[in-house]
Amino acid sequence: MADGLTLRYGSNPHQKHARVYREGGSLPFVVRNGAPGYVNLLDALNAWQLVRELRAATGLAAASSFKHVSPAGAAVAVPLSDAERAACFAPRELSPPATAYARARGADRVGSYGDWIALSDPVDESAARLIRPEVSDGIIAPGYAPAALELLAAKKGGGYHVLEIDPAYRPPPVERRTVFGVTLEQARNERAFDAEDLAAAGLPAEAARDLTVGLVALKYTQSNAVCLCARGQTIGVAAGQQSRIHCTRLAIAKARTWLLRQHPQARELRFRRGVRRADRDTAIAGYVERGLSGPGGRALAAHLQERPEPISADEERRWIAGFPALGLCSDGFFPHRDNVDAAGEFGVRYIAQPGGSSFDAAVEEACREHGIAMVKTGVRLFHH
Repeated sequence: MADGLTLRYGSNPHQKHARVYREGGSLPFVVRNGAPGYVNLLDALNAWQLVRELRAATGLAAASSFKHVSPAGAAVAVPLSDAERAACFAPRELSPPATAYARARGADRVGSYGDWIALSDPVDESAARLIRPEVSDGIIAPGYAPAALELLAAKKGGGYHVLEIDPAYRPPPVERRTVFGVTLEQARNERAFDAEDLAAAGLPAEAARDLTVGLVALKYTQSNAVCLCARGQTIGVAAGQQSRIHCTRLAIAKARTWLLRQHPQARELRFRRGVRRADRDTAIAGYVERGLSGPGGRALAAHLQERPEPISADEERRWIAGFPALGLCSDGFFPHRDNVDAAGEFGVRYIAQPGGSSFDAAVEEACREHGIAMVKTGVRLFHH
């Protein structure tokens, strides 16, 4: 493992002095290809922790798609349905690591543009072939099959960043950061989650798995944070909002896009020849989020062979109602019942949150009114 690396620059190009090192030892990763930057490494090291913990919590291969030090998506290797596969642009035959990444990237395909990827398991050729056409900055994983490394090293004209992490590495129990010349120190957040723990609380196994994915993802999401989860993945992550109700509304809006991308009308959009995958993602999201009216809609419609009919409000309600097992996780307690009301009206049926608000009784009453099963974890997961 390397002793340290000089980086091109820090968070911005004008911050010229930048390097990465570990006090008293070598770095726990090696660069197999490319030359990662400061922000790349922030994404990589947070993303690796997330997938390592998901692997331990569920026993399934895990993946995350990171952007700006928060996950756009995180997932474990639950097989894809035909609708999910089409929405994710994924082939039929996928290995577990590839399946996990298809879900993580598919959680928010517009938000994942230019992501940093983390996989809990060694990258095989199936995963590398899935990653190869995506616009991505780099990847971190515990190993690479020779054919996979060859495919990834050829991305971006040979400049794709590929890091190999030592899976046995464990950081010190205390972490430090310097802000404005002042050093802050705290014990690492070592709180672990296990799907069996949530199942023991009386939740169905699939709901326990999904909420575990959500809780682990929130542990590495900039606070305030809320996420919706289903089918072994996050389906809407809201990060860094000052108000929790705004977190909840944003997470629901992203989850709505994930659900409607799978609708037959969205899957059957016919694109003109030569339209890039990223432009297809943007057009599909624009179609399900706001239709194709107005100047922006007309620009998106230009990618299509024919102008589609919008998904009606009645049809949208019917389609979303067909997904009964939606879960919601929050990194902090709900200060008011409005979060539960918004979640319940969207179709959420399971919630995991710390509890401890002076309004807990109102929150619990709202859960009863909406038929939501709520687990109070007693653990806040703020991440800054």
